[in-house]
Amino acid sequence: MRQTTGTRKSPGEKIVKDIKRATRKHYSSEELRSCALCIVDTKGNVLLERDLACEVNDIAECLSEFEFPIERVGLEAGTMSQHLYFGLQAAGFDVVCMEARQVNAALSAMRNKTDKNDARGIAHVLRTGWFSPVHMKSREAHGLRALLSTRKALLKKTMDLANETRGLLKIFGIRLPKSVSHGSHDGIVRPITEMDDVLAHALVPLLDARVPGS
Repeated sequence: MRQTTGTRKSPGEKIVKDIKRATRKHYSSEELRSCALCIVDTKGNVLLERDLACEVNDIAECLSEFEFPIERVGLEAGTMSQHLYFGLQAAGFDVVCMEARQVNAALSAMRNKTDKNDARGIAHVLRTGWFSPVHMKSREAHGLRALLSTRKALLKKTMDLANETRGLLKIFGIRLPKSVSHGSHDGIVRPITEMDDVLAHALVPLLDARVPGS
């Protein structure tokens, strides 16, 4: 499945077993930027193309309702691949995450770049096996990463507010010490601002935003 920004969604692919229960297999992909689904067989014949909502349940339902068993689901590495990978895996599908650069290189040769054509192209990449599988980190690993990212964002916003406060105080002739620790900033600045109604009206909201629970 391919991931893109905005309203574009990520694509998925799947391999479907032989229509006539012989040795032929069938390969399918979902272009989830616009939720376009494509199923092809071993020879590259298109068996099904359909638009879907970009939800695990909708994708799993469509794959389950297909008249032949699904052998593999392929996802292009992207922002939604973790969610779709584990969601479809929990639904009982064999899922593989595909290296994005290799998929992009294959799709770049296509003349008409549309969701439908991309889904078909990704299905062929999965069918031929010309891709490198990507290790999918566990949900716990992604949760820890999200926690670290959140902490980093909060610290950055806190520093931005402190620097904004320092700059506004200079306008009124008040210069803070060059080094003010994170924990002592409020204790130093708040008494100064509350002595002046104009300063208090402008800066107290910034100070409150820095303090948890304000």
